Amino acid sequence: MAAAQADNNNNNNGAAVWIFGYGSLCWYPGFQYEKCITGYIRGYVRRFWQGNTTHRGTLEKGITWGCAFKVTGQLALDYLKQRECTLGGYQTDYIKFFPRKASEWSGISGQAFPALVYIATPKNDLWIGEEPMVVTARQITQCQGPSGHNVEYLIRLAIFMREELPGASDEHLFELEGLVRRFVAEANVTISSLLGSAPRRIRRDSHEEVRRHVSFEFTARVPEKKLRCLHI
Repeated sequence: MAAAQADNNNNNNGAAVWIFGYGSLCWYPGFQYEKCITGYIRGYVRRFWQGNTTHRGTLEKGITWGCAFKVTGQLALDYLKQRECTLGGYQTDYIKFFPRKASEWSGISGQAFPALVYIATPKNDLWIGEEPMVVTARQITQCQGPSGHNVEYLIRLAIFMREELPGASDEHLFELEGLVRRFVAEANVTISSLLGSAPRRIRRDSHEEVRRHVSFEFTARVPEKKLRCLHI
């Protein structure tokens, strides 16, 4: 999932745009950007309730932590339209993004600002909906596609949350991670063998000593069955 907030109404003329990601964008954005900060949006929660032959959403009250990327120009937005809407079945809505900390480096005052968010809803053909956690975990353990394994999506997202947002709670994500790790171990497979190539390092919240592995490279890799985050 991603969200974007333009500094003015015409991005074709090079206006800066902030793109918020709470799923694979946290560790594999797939586009070039100028800056990256962590923060959250309200009124949404991260759930793994959507299947997809090309990607990895739901409506509900809560807080979803992620990160925002500042980009200039139309290229990233065109890429996200293809990745999130055309291939992912997402719809868009406007919400507020809350930066984790004010920063001169990021040009953010610490106040919330409008953001365009891409969300999965039951209106698309790829929607799975709520199901027992064990069923979801089994599906993640067993499914993969052109983008890699579903286990990679889940584990790298959990790593992002622990390394960069250690105080943030996401019980759904971590309970799912525990089940998936157990099922992978029962299958005598190592987690590392399902993670693919290690993503590159990226600097987030540079006003703090926060670092993280992530990839900048555009990728056409998309898994056969990717479960996505949700707006509820």
